[in-house]
Amino acid sequence: MPGSLLGTEVRRVEDPELLRGQGTYVGNLRIEGALYVAFVRSPFAHALVTAIDTTEAAKAPGVVAVYTSEDLGLPALPPFIELNPKCARYPLASDRVRFVGEPVAVVVAETQTAAVDALELVDVDYEPLPAAVDLEEALDPDAPTQFPELGSNIAAGNRDADDDVLAGADVVVRARIENQRLAVAPMEGNAIAALPGDDEFDLTVYVSTQMPHGFRSAVEKVFGLSAERIRVIAPHVGGGFGGKAGMTAEYAVVIEVCRRLGRPARWTETRSENLQSMPHGRAQVQYGELGLRSDGKIVGLRCRVIGDAGAYAGFGGALALGPTRTMAQGVYDIPKISYAGIAALTNTTPVGAFRGAGRPEAAAMLERLMDLAAAELDLDPAELRRRNFLKPEQFPYTTLTGASYDSGDYDLPLREALRLAGYEDLRAEQARRIEAGETVLLGIGMSAYVEITGGGAGEFASVEIDTDGGATIKVGTSGHGQGHPTAFSMIVADALGLPLERVRFVQSDTATVPRGGGTGGSRSLQLGGSAVRQASDLVLRRAKELAATQLEAAVEDIELTDDGALGVRGVPTATMTWAEVATAAQNEGRPLAEETDFKPDGATFPFGAHVSVVEVDTETGYVKPLRHIAVDDCGRVLNPLLVRGQQHGGAVQGISQALWEQVSFDEDGNPVTASFAEYLVPSAADVPDLEAANTETLTPRNLMGAKGIGESATVGSTPAVQNAVIDAVRHLGVRHIDIPATPQRVWRAIRDAKAGTPSDPWREPPAAFETLPVRESAKSEDADEAVA
Repeated sequence: MPGSLLGTEVRRVEDPELLRGQGTYVGNLRIEGALYVAFVRSPFAHALVTAIDTTEAAKAPGVVAVYTSEDLGLPALPPFIELNPKCARYPLASDRVRFVGEPVAVVVAETQTAAVDALELVDVDYEPLPAAVDLEEALDPDAPTQFPELGSNIAAGNRDADDDVLAGADVVVRARIENQRLAVAPMEGNAIAALPGDDEFDLTVYVSTQMPHGFRSAVEKVFGLSAERIRVIAPHVGGGFGGKAGMTAEYAVVIEVCRRLGRPARWTETRSENLQSMPHGRAQVQYGELGLRSDGKIVGLRCRVIGDAGAYAGFGGALALGPTRTMAQGVYDIPKISYAGIAALTNTTPVGAFRGAGRPEAAAMLERLMDLAAAELDLDPAELRRRNFLKPEQFPYTTLTGASYDSGDYDLPLREALRLAGYEDLRAEQARRIEAGETVLLGIGMSAYVEITGGGAGEFASVEIDTDGGATIKVGTSGHGQGHPTAFSMIVADALGLPLERVRFVQSDTATVPRGGGTGGSRSLQLGGSAVRQASDLVLRRAKELAATQLEAAVEDIELTDDGALGVRGVPTATMTWAEVATAAQNEGRPLAEETDFKPDGATFPFGAHVSVVEVDTETGYVKPLRHIAVDDCGRVLNPLLVRGQQHGGAVQGISQALWEQVSFDEDGNPVTASFAEYLVPSAADVPDLEAANTETLTPRNLMGAKGIGESATVGSTPAVQNAVIDAVRHLGVRHIDIPATPQRVWRAIRDAKAGTPSDPWREPPAAFETLPVRESAKSEDADEAVA
């Protein structure tokens, strides 16, 4: 058999279709007779809805129907992750609205223009209420409550029993750290087209989702339909990043409109709608305290973290209690950890997942504390990290929060990142600029991280050899730009000796793929790829049995030949092509096809180190990123081109969080970043050179030896850039700058430090932490699976 494709750079097989404009997204589907849906949205962050008059809107030209919550009578939406069952959300608000942009009525029309024009004819009477906008102020006893029956804005929370974890420390560094709210902002926003039933299905839904089978389950719950009678198709999806998981309010309404009127109905959100209503990400305030001995060894870590759930207890608030806690120990040997977490309700857009989903937040907190400790102890940041790394011989290793690390050599990527950066030369140039009194200074920041990926119940795949000699893969993951058709085809080609172009890839259609977990938590290659490999091995085993019968040889003598056929070892003339073997299988009454549900031996834990190099203009506060070095270890690298693409994308989003992006609201809860004119997303011109490299530390927990890579660079990049900015001005007395490190923030920090009044990074956390119930178990509930 020819040399293996695995480990080589193979161009993405899915790109030509997209580059030629032949891709199909929900928004450009041609659906005969489709109705268009538009939503009346609340202009208030918190208000009672006292009346809704749809009379005039219903009379407008082209309008087919106008509905309110009372008209539709839909049940509560099934949450992707339930944080608090008492905070149920209905598809349309009825008696109360809880964030700006919440849908309160829906207009259905023959054209999109007619639907949008009729929105202003719907008359809604509101009685404004005080709003809780800031996640810390929302914890005040007298803060306005979103669900008065709860008695507070704490949707959920708990704390560890042992809070005395800093005893014996010679030095304790403390910081209140903001991990700001971000917009997911995929290229394609939410989009759906629902079609009425036919002879085969009661409902067909085209939807932009990361998890088609999960979406089908949500439809089943909301509408009481049998899963077998629901078809969900995710065509090309223009990015997800965690924002397209589960059933949205708008999706439920569009499906109900279709079912009521017996006609196809569709909706594609505008960018303004996307920035207002697609669940946001991150949104944490972290109170971290790190105790160390004078020699730099860590004694203990205490964390008190508030996660903003937004309205209706968005599941992003739960990430502060789950993944952020799970990964709080990071790459270090920490003897004691105390962690308390609160998910806070605010009158803002619900918070969900964004690339990393709680893991980047953990790394950002820990790596900021490590740099503060290095400054306090007058140690090089790299040296302090090395003194505390877990050692390779300690693996597999169970952390204090219950995460079972599979494999790791945490100093390996740090050494490589520093080497690639030319660390000593950078430090020399930094010192030269300071000594020369230059106003544009150099900052060098680093981070070392580990995150959790994959795990859980596993994944489905099937492989079938067609009678023309090609192969068809079906897999339960649902790619939307990651390179699944290429990666999975490489696995089949390698296992069966087929040309890559003879492999057909099928995904994201519940009518053709019976089950699947979709895409999230960097699970696809390690779970879906392992399932594909397992199914390929089963196909090969049966093929050898068929060939042995046809060629009158022993099964153990059948092998793959160099030209991709099956033959008898030592008998060059005794061969069968894959087409012939598949035909033989058909003649026996069963196609040459095998399916499997691969279950891993646990989650995997990719790791790495990033180095950021920035310039800071001390006169203006402007930060210019110069270089970014990412050394990420994702286990076995199947296709370096795909891995590098994930590293680049992840690093850019992480750099952007450190320097530019932030969702903001005014004091009344009105979004002030509701378009790309106000919400800063970088262009290629803003991004520095990205120098991506890899180390390979295989995992024993799946067939591929692979760990996740989709989110790793996001985890590592943000703290590296933040540390670099502060490193540039640390000699001036600046200890901490929250992200995004905008020119205004950086300039103010420099001004205050020069004036002898540098800001203290610490203040006491809210008293609400003292009221939390004690955790029953030290192990986090999600310690065995990446949740999103």
